[in-house]
Amino acid sequence: MANVPSPQAMARIHSAAFAQSRPWTEEEFAALLDSPLIFASGDTRCFALVRVIADEAELLTIATDPASQRQGLARAVMQSWQAQAQSRGARFCFLEVAADNSAAIDLYRSEGFAPCGRRLGYYQRRNAASVDAIVMQRELP
Repeated sequence: MANVPSPQAMARIHSAAFAQSRPWTEEEFAALLDSPLIFASGDTRCFALVRVIADEAELLTIATDPASQRQGLARAVMQSWQAQAQSRGARFCFLEVAADNSAAIDLYRSEGFAPCGRRLGYYQRRNAASVDAIVMQRELP
């Protein structure tokens, strides 16, 4: 995947993909991308935002435009960002996922991630109860 989307496109995709919670704004994406520790992977259909510090990579967010879901794009982006993180010196990867997001949990497990913690009530939902975050990790080969 090439042609990483602009902060404006990221905000649009994020808003469409995360209708249950507060999506990130264009300004938030732009501010994050100003850091040399953060990079984006993907395109205008699906992207990931990742931070690498020392030998650890953290998936900050991944979003797929709903019109492009179920096409293997998230899997391709997962593989792409992990390779990029490894090339930046990462040996371990971490992410958080909503405990009720079974499709994402299945994807992350298939990519070698395993649960290592839980954050109670981490995700605030619009007009609904908050949801725990499952923290997952994996070691890169």
